Amino acid sequence: MLLIAVLLFGSVIGFNLFKQQKIAEYMANRPEPEFPVTVTEVTANDWTPVIEAIGFIEPNQGVTLTTETSGVIDKIMFESGAQVSTDQPLVLLDSQVEIANLKSTQARLPAAEAKYKRYKGLYTKGSISKESYDDAEASYLSLSADIESLKAAIARREIKAPFAGVVGIRNVYLGQYLQPGTDIVRLEDTSIMRLRFTVSQTDISRISLGQEVDIFVDSYPEKSFTGSITAIEPAVSVQSGLIQVQADIPNNDGLLRSGMFARANIILPKLVDQVIVPQTAITFTLYGDSVYVMKKVDGADRVEQRVVKVGERKGADAHVLDGLEIGDVVITSGQVRLSNNSKVRVVESSATTPPAQTPML
Repeated sequence: MLLIAVLLFGSVIGFNLFKQQKIAEYMANRPEPEFPVTVTEVTANDWTPVIEAIGFIEPNQGVTLTTETSGVIDKIMFESGAQVSTDQPLVLLDSQVEIANLKSTQARLPAAEAKYKRYKGLYTKGSISKESYDDAEASYLSLSADIESLKAAIARREIKAPFAGVVGIRNVYLGQYLQPGTDIVRLEDTSIMRLRFTVSQTDISRISLGQEVDIFVDSYPEKSFTGSITAIEPAVSVQSGLIQVQADIPNNDGLLRSGMFARANIILPKLVDQVIVPQTAITFTLYGDSVYVMKKVDGADRVEQRVVKVGERKGADAHVLDGLEIGDVVITSGQVRLSNNSKVRVVESSATTPPAQTPML
């Protein structure tokens, strides 16, 4: 029995040793694997750096019209969404009482004026006292002031457009009783729109008045609007370290509306002969960014991993500041299975080509 057990275990151990030897021989004689990859050659390109920011669109001028006095609406002289001019009457409140009081005061003015002039002549001749002359003058000036006050009161009951622009949807109706401060309609001057955004204080030296800004809004994803910086806040926020900037955007076609969320790219001076590679060629890790560069070694295509310094990224491209040179051939896809000195095979693939239209999520 002992002999049988020794033969049994010996045969198992011998078979395992034989199998391991054959596997080692197979692996030693197996051809080196080639990994399929796509490549692109690094060429000199121009790069326009930008400072990215976000903000909201504002009108050149915008106000919600209200009334200073209470009263019943007598006339509405505009239509919702209409274009109005400066000082155009929009809403008239009932002012019959004020007009009647004005006529009454104006009717008493000529007599008061004649009395004042007559007493002035008599006082010059010494025929009346100074007190009588002062009373006549005060009565005349008081009536004149009352007339101006009544005219101002009537004018306040006529709501006019303070500037030319477009009115929104009216919130009042004919015959409605208005309280002071009631919203009547929104009026905006949309000929020029403004974008207010913030930038970091570290970028103050890179921006200036008149600098071009490209603006993008979600409502028109394929269209960019060009504006320019018109104002820079003189103080930096001590809480956030940000500074407010304002850009004007011509709105001749009327596409922009106030309140729109917008992304802004502040255009910086163009850089020439820069290293630009697809972002798919860069491996981003916590330990740094790297790319695989293809080289010929003994007639075979192999890769070398290089650490690179990446600047700005725009769309599908990245601006490489250090680590690559013009003419290098970089791997754009298939890097997952690669390591230093791996053998590769170049294939054609459209996987890294950006689609014509971004798919909906």
